[in-house]
Amino acid sequence: MQNSPVRVRFAPSPTGELHIGNARTALYNWLFARHHGGRFILRIEDTDQERSTAAFRRNLIDDLRWLNIDWDEGPEKEGDYGPYLQSERLNIYHSYLQNLMDEGLVYPCYCTEEELAEERKRLLAMKKMPRYLGKCRAMTKDEREERERQGEKPAYRFKVGREKIEFNDMIRGPMQFDGEAIGDFIVMRSSGLPAYNLAVVIDDHLMKITHIIRGEDHLSNTASQLMLYNALGFPHPRFCHHSLILGTDRAKLSKRHGSVSVGEFRKRGFLPEAMVNYFAILGSSLPGGEIHSLQETISLFRIENLGRGGAVFDEGKLKWVNTTYLRGDTPASFRRRMTPLLSPYLLGGLPPERIDAFLDLIRPNMDNIHDLERYMSLLAEEPFQADHDAAQVLSQPQSREILTALYQLLSPLDSFTLSNLGQVFKTLAAMTNMKGKELYMPIRAAITGITYGSEMDKLLLFMDRDLILKRLGKLVASYTANNDT
Repeated sequence: MQNSPVRVRFAPSPTGELHIGNARTALYNWLFARHHGGRFILRIEDTDQERSTAAFRRNLIDDLRWLNIDWDEGPEKEGDYGPYLQSERLNIYHSYLQNLMDEGLVYPCYCTEEELAEERKRLLAMKKMPRYLGKCRAMTKDEREERERQGEKPAYRFKVGREKIEFNDMIRGPMQFDGEAIGDFIVMRSSGLPAYNLAVVIDDHLMKITHIIRGEDHLSNTASQLMLYNALGFPHPRFCHHSLILGTDRAKLSKRHGSVSVGEFRKRGFLPEAMVNYFAILGSSLPGGEIHSLQETISLFRIENLGRGGAVFDEGKLKWVNTTYLRGDTPASFRRRMTPLLSPYLLGGLPPERIDAFLDLIRPNMDNIHDLERYMSLLAEEPFQADHDAAQVLSQPQSREILTALYQLLSPLDSFTLSNLGQVFKTLAAMTNMKGKELYMPIRAAITGITYGSEMDKLLLFMDRDLILKRLGKLVASYTANNDT
């Protein structure tokens, strides 16, 4: 199989939103396929009927497409080795289970969940590795028939030998597991649904998967799967187990660390290109810096460059990557990204050319696409509200002096120009004996409601004169009212 054309797969379970760890695994497989001119297969492992939903499946597919991770075979793109939903392949799994039964390699198990929990508890108390000790393996035919007459439906377990299981991981090198420590594992549940290890081995073989690239948490599964490959007479694919994504406390990334799904970052205004770029360098190394186009990433990607140690997720680094992409975007591409968010303002009567010019003005100060909403509010009518930091600035005593004087200087002007605004700020500095940040921060907070953004003179030229005076007037009036009380 190693000389066959590269075929890799991403096989998520639709039991929740697409986790960023799974998205990185999908990307690694996709990059490997594209680098080697192979095929990337999407397979949906939906045999967990209690938790799998069509909505999660749709979201998963939508998130992959948003990331521009396309597949050559899978849902909505059928190939020669479908179906690509495990729930539609149940008859295939039962056929191979029968083969294992005929060879005497599996046996029915009638143990209850309570019995298995007690056995696990007992082994842990003895400081031994929890595993199934084979209680039902030695059952006679008569004993099995009696259990079935009583209406009990068995699960089926694979008979694990005592030999060692060895394979060479593409990242971690030689790996070895002791079969006796694994214990007989379930391959078919009493519900008639296949266990993960049986289904994945059969699917990977029939779909001609050549390389399995997945997280290191699947290492123990690989030992069980190799036993099934051998029992079924299947050739082995090559295995690669990359590191997991960790939180800043170096524990496995989870919701307690913050946003963990692709959908959450998507809603927060991150760009798909930035997400893909960050996933590609998270726990890996690409030559020539950290920002790469997709085609460059495909060309530079090497499995051997994936690290063995856990990769700490740094949201600050992701924000930096996102900002780099956002600010480096072409004007046309940037406008396309912003169009869905611009609709309310376009409908409000602002000329498109004015919005384009405003986008050019604010883009150098944007960190994500949702920053647009805050900046566009500068051009809109009331209601207007300062954020927490701006409110703190406006509460300072010197802010009252600066803004009262500014209002008096701006009110007589029929329009704002670069020349008369320059004179206003020069006069204001002399009147208040203030300059720099001390002078301009209260002005920014009063007019924009935030303490960061574009250069003030350019911003004031762009904004509506009456709107600026209205905001300043309300603030000055509030200062007077507070003073009177």
